[in-house]
Amino acid sequence: MQEHTKSSTLENAIALQKYGVGQPVRRKEDDTLVRGKGRYTDDFNLPNQAYAVIVRSTHAHGIIRGIGLDAAKAMPGVLGAWTGKDLDAAGYGPFTCGLPLKSRDGSPLLQTNRQPLATDKVRFVGDPVAFVVAETLAQARDAAEAVELDIEPLPAVTDPEEAAKPGAPQLYDHIPNNVALDYHYGDADKVNAAFASAAHVTKLDIENARVAVVSMEPRVGLASYDTKTERYTLQVPTQGVAGNRANLAKNLKVPNEKVRILTANVGGSFGMKNINYPEYMCILYAAKALGRPVKWLDERSTSFLSDSHGRAQKIHAELALDAEGHFLAAKLAGYGNLGAYITGVAPSPLSLNTGKNFSSVYRTPLMAVDIKTVLTNTTLMGAYRGAGRPEANYYMERLIDRAADEMGINRLTLRKRNFIKPNQIPFAASSGVTYDSGDFPAVFNKALEISDYENFAKRKKESRKAGKLRGIAVGSYLEVTAPPGVELGKIVFDPDGTVQLITGTLDYGQGHATPFAQVLCEQLGVPFESVKLVQGDSDIVHTGNGTGGSRSITATGQAIVGAAKLVIEKGKRAAAHMLEASEADIEFADGRFTIAGTDRSIDIMELAKRLHDGKVPDGVPDSLDVDHTSEPVASAFPNGCHVAEVEIDPDTGVVQIVRYSAVNDFGTVINPMLVAGQLHGGVVQGIGQALMEHIRYDESGQPITGSLMDYALPRAEDVPNMTIGDHPVPATTNPLGSKGCGEAGCAGSLSTVVNAVLDALSDYGIKHIDMPLTPERVWRAIQDAKAKAA
Repeated sequence: MQEHTKSSTLENAIALQKYGVGQPVRRKEDDTLVRGKGRYTDDFNLPNQAYAVIVRSTHAHGIIRGIGLDAAKAMPGVLGAWTGKDLDAAGYGPFTCGLPLKSRDGSPLLQTNRQPLATDKVRFVGDPVAFVVAETLAQARDAAEAVELDIEPLPAVTDPEEAAKPGAPQLYDHIPNNVALDYHYGDADKVNAAFASAAHVTKLDIENARVAVVSMEPRVGLASYDTKTERYTLQVPTQGVAGNRANLAKNLKVPNEKVRILTANVGGSFGMKNINYPEYMCILYAAKALGRPVKWLDERSTSFLSDSHGRAQKIHAELALDAEGHFLAAKLAGYGNLGAYITGVAPSPLSLNTGKNFSSVYRTPLMAVDIKTVLTNTTLMGAYRGAGRPEANYYMERLIDRAADEMGINRLTLRKRNFIKPNQIPFAASSGVTYDSGDFPAVFNKALEISDYENFAKRKKESRKAGKLRGIAVGSYLEVTAPPGVELGKIVFDPDGTVQLITGTLDYGQGHATPFAQVLCEQLGVPFESVKLVQGDSDIVHTGNGTGGSRSITATGQAIVGAAKLVIEKGKRAAAHMLEASEADIEFADGRFTIAGTDRSIDIMELAKRLHDGKVPDGVPDSLDVDHTSEPVASAFPNGCHVAEVEIDPDTGVVQIVRYSAVNDFGTVINPMLVAGQLHGGVVQGIGQALMEHIRYDESGQPITGSLMDYALPRAEDVPNMTIGDHPVPATTNPLGSKGCGEAGCAGSLSTVVNAVLDALSDYGIKHIDMPLTPERVWRAIQDAKAKAA
């Protein structure tokens, strides 16, 4: 027994102060990753492994007349070559979307039921049709080039609005006009009546450009099959092993226990790596057929074709206001581009999520959303950082700036006039969700303060002297985080003094190990350095919904809190035995179990060690380990206000972001340093989409931005220094009061950057330019405005 002392109490208090919730603790994994000691999927190899290369269609649309494999099979080192017919014979299930989305007539989402390899038609450039496995990667590449494809080209369509018109090329016989989902939300009659009574209606056509994910680590997989256990193992970068195991087992048509998913370090994902892909099915098939491991590694050029893309909406937005500028109702109508196949959650960002986030922080009594999600001859769509949240906030903020201009109301005044006030919370938004917390006016006012908004006119005058245009924009945002789901919170005290924290979310760059350890440290008083996070093995992580939708800290946080309570309950029973006291007299605080009113106590780590070392009588726990699955936690509502300031060279159209400020409400902040990093990353991705990123296709469906020579990404010189502020209002829907922060940067930056550019261009009467606001687009808008004025 370890006696309680003042010094041990002080040590625990100091540790909690250093590593507890709210402290800017450095990331546990930084030393590993910065020094290049991280292990990503391509770093793993197995004895006797072979290599796979995928054969892809060069046509956007066409009928497969034949696939010749003989020449490829005769190449040196080739172990096998297969087509979709071979995989069909294996009885694999199709890739589908499991969301219970329904069209306005009540009919369910129409599925494309994608097979791992196309057998009848190809539907986009890059559609996989065959694959080759060889002893070496070079041999597999050579053999893949020898595969003979006979594809009869068909007319292609890449624009969702055009694809939905009668007479457009049809991708599937069972999906008329290529419309897989005709999504509707809202009471159309009430909304139309509000618009009819409005003093002013603002209308705006907006295209939200398609973007590529371009994660630093390409997709990769290493597959093996154990003939004795009839078990598949796939080493692969994911956003959560439990969910991906379930999906893969469903596709393979085997029980979950026959599949093992392993995920090590992941070099980015942003939503893209959270679904099953055809390549993984191919290498699992080959591993079983050949009796040896098979690896596949994507290349950057094929990543542009095969990885899911993001955004891609064409929207008509409307806002109805009374004579004083109070919002009466809002509408969204238009099209979302699904690409050629529907998998994962693809329709949701384009429809449901857009609608849920549209009303943002404003009192918008009524809203209607009418979006057709349409199949086209392009790469499949998926979740991309924010997945509908940045898009919706962008539409609202663009409408507000346009309405303010049209009505002659100051942009700031119009926003203030329509904010949901703190005394109105909880607030039932017209989107169908209820906001539980927030102080939107205070966040807004603080953002104006830290951005030095009041002195903008002086800075604009200085820019004009230098021959530059200067603009500023203020944009609020609110996100409805991912829907509820169960989450694993498993805690294991190992004999060596480490504490395993096992959970079903997964770190692919966020830095989970540190804030999760901070929460566990505060709950149980265990040493911060002893906590080891385990997320990447589906044999251990049996439950979980993965990382996505800014839900990790709320979901895993709740699971940790629940698991810690169970540890304390077990610990009190065990401590009562060790201290020879009644369980009712045992108290727990700061990592110690103490007999109430005495100085007799035992540290939680010492107690765990003693339980490992010795036997205990019946009724006394033999360990402090717990395996806890939390109940679903409700959505949270992170929100904030960003302020962007830009300068434009009117002679070249080049836009430079010269100042950027943001104030955010993320509820209880576990680690402010990591939160700031997440915010910075999201803002940069928003800047990229706003100013330069755009996946484009020609009329035949050929991608013309298929490499980093053609697709622009933001660099360090494109990113300004950022001034970050906080105004936390803890959430009431989870025990930590946290709200999530991973996607907020995108949600705030899209509108502020675009609106700031348009503010700078307002001297020319320019009202709207669609993203990306490239130098060419800005320059042409200026030239067109000058020509009209002449």
